Amino acid sequence: MSRVAKIEQQPAVATGTTLVVMVGLGVAFLLFMAFLNVVKSGNLLNDSNLLYAALIFYCGAGTLYLAFGITGLPSYIRFASLATWAGLIANTGAVARRWYEAGHPPFASIYEMLLMFVWTLAVLTLIAEKKYGVKIIGTVTMPVAIVGVILMQLLRTEVRPLVPALQSTWLHVHVTLAMLAYAACALSFALAMMFLIQDKMKTETFLAATSLFTVATYVGILTRFEKWGGLSVVGWNPEDKAEIFIAKGVRLYVVIPDLGWLMVLVLAAVAAPLFLYLIWSKTHNQSLLTMANRAVFLSILLQVLALAFFALRARDGHYASLDAEGLFPTALAASPFILSGLIGTIFVSLLYLLLLWRRNDLERMLPSADELDRITYKTIAIAFPLLTLMIAAGAYWANRTWGSYWSWDPKETWAAITWLVYAGYLHMRITRGWRGRRAAYFAIGGFAVVMFTFFGVTYLLPGLHAYA
Repeated sequence: MSRVAKIEQQPAVATGTTLVVMVGLGVAFLLFMAFLNVVKSGNLLNDSNLLYAALIFYCGAGTLYLAFGITGLPSYIRFASLATWAGLIANTGAVARRWYEAGHPPFASIYEMLLMFVWTLAVLTLIAEKKYGVKIIGTVTMPVAIVGVILMQLLRTEVRPLVPALQSTWLHVHVTLAMLAYAACALSFALAMMFLIQDKMKTETFLAATSLFTVATYVGILTRFEKWGGLSVVGWNPEDKAEIFIAKGVRLYVVIPDLGWLMVLVLAAVAAPLFLYLIWSKTHNQSLLTMANRAVFLSILLQVLALAFFALRARDGHYASLDAEGLFPTALAASPFILSGLIGTIFVSLLYLLLLWRRNDLERMLPSADELDRITYKTIAIAFPLLTLMIAAGAYWANRTWGSYWSWDPKETWAAITWLVYAGYLHMRITRGWRGRRAAYFAIGGFAVVMFTFFGVTYLLPGLHAYA
């Protein structure tokens, strides 16, 4: 190596060391502050504290994975892997502690299922990184894990007695299979997205997809827009740590003043890149794409502002309701979908900027398109039998509990839809030889269905699985 090349590498190495040290100091500081807050309680190793430690390590890992994507420095991957391992150890401790406190495996609530989902996702991230060489996989999977842990902080965490329907060994079998399958589906989603990068999908297409996802999220949030510019959110009973109902199955909503107008402003900002892209597709004026990419950066700033204002206003606030007189409390735990949507759009937009700025470097770091396509297929080939066994175990358990193998409960129906999507993927690949982008679109769409089955059905479609 020439002397000039060595000199050129020194700033990068120094910068890499600086960031690793900064992340390490940040992690150590947050852990130390958390230790000071809980040491007086004498209950240091409860699942809440262990999950907080896992969140810190996963955030550190996510930062370093992102830094690796930007710079390509190998030291970032080594320390990102160490941080992921540390987060996994803390996550495992939280699982073990929950298991010990509950007296049964942690599969009985959405909190416990999310706990196992994040644990499995971290394990599969390390496997994909070490065994298959997809070193940058953590840039996608770690944000998912971070959002999962944040949501767990908002959900009901107290150990409750198992309802009669859950007092069965088949609970452990059914939910274990579900969490393994769903985590494998999440991994296949990340691999499919990386395949599209290696398959030379245009950056402009990623711009349109990112903007469309962000616009759809804010449109969904603004379905809660109320007159005079407020945003309607669910009321929350802090004593019972539960939503407030005014009648059976009817939630009480409170209105946070002016927050709706802020969301409208952010919607306009996130829609601007999509609008500019659509004009560019007709005129092919490159200056419009430059403006669109700058608009993405501006929209991220406004999205962060929206997240901060929502967190400040919804956290332990008391507001009027259109359904009843008086002021009623709300909390972040009452609006998990809004919170996860606000966080998710920021992550997606940041990943697009990473692709925009460092695409050539990302393509050099990733395995070939054929290899990513093959690994995605292997992952789904593992997930599909798990989904099949999950549904079979659930049907057998349902027959023993409710006297029927299948009741067309919303959770059952959407589990069947998930199974059909991945069955379609395998069928088209094996019989029609589908490869490449069509297969990747199947994997991405399948994960979207998985997320709705996991979260959307639980909160939006009441049924026999309401406790999950």
